[in-house]
Amino acid sequence: MKYSSALTLALALTFGIVSTAHSQDAAQPKRHFKIQKPAQLDAAEALTIYDNVADRMAKGYSLSGDATAKTYRTWQLHNTAPYQSATHGNRYVNNYVNPMGKAYGRLKKGERLPAGSIIAKDSLTVTSKRDVFAGALFIMERLPTGQSPKTGDWRYKMIMPDGSLFGDTRGEGADKVAFCHDCHVAAADDDYLFFMPQGYKRVFLD
Repeated sequence: MKYSSALTLALALTFGIVSTAHSQDAAQPKRHFKIQKPAQLDAAEALTIYDNVADRMAKGYSLSGDATAKTYRTWQLHNTAPYQSATHGNRYVNNYVNPMGKAYGRLKKGERLPAGSIIAKDSLTVTSKRDVFAGALFIMERLPTGQSPKTGDWRYKMIMPDGSLFGDTRGEGADKVAFCHDCHVAAADDDYLFFMPQGYKRVFLD
């Protein structure tokens, strides 16, 4: 199997792989492909890099036509700087949350965010040589109660840097992103949500 040039570029930017040996994993991955030699950035350096590429990343995602991809950067940003996420393959990510999900990070055990809450994580790869590549936009959307009990009523989507849809648990490519909830099950007591590492949490007064 050979990838088209567009898909090859998207896979390279998102996963750091373009080998046909990975084609089966790319078609139905069991986890995010890991960046093997990521740069170890402090908060200030990560923020500077992100500020330089954020507009271009958002423009690429918006080509999907997805409403979240078009608006997520107008939402509250819950981290003070991009942080390295092991659960997202060692990429640097941000946590944007829409107004409906304003209780994100402040839920008590057993509480749930309301239907319509959306968390969007844009991502970037920074290699040990300081090469910077856009990553995927990861989206979690809370559905009305009972619409997807197997996933805790969460919908997962992954949009590639060129705006193409990698997968949507409620639509095209559902099998490609089924692993997302398999990972989030570990945070079932926190409404299947993962949060920022110590020192990266932004404090809101309201």
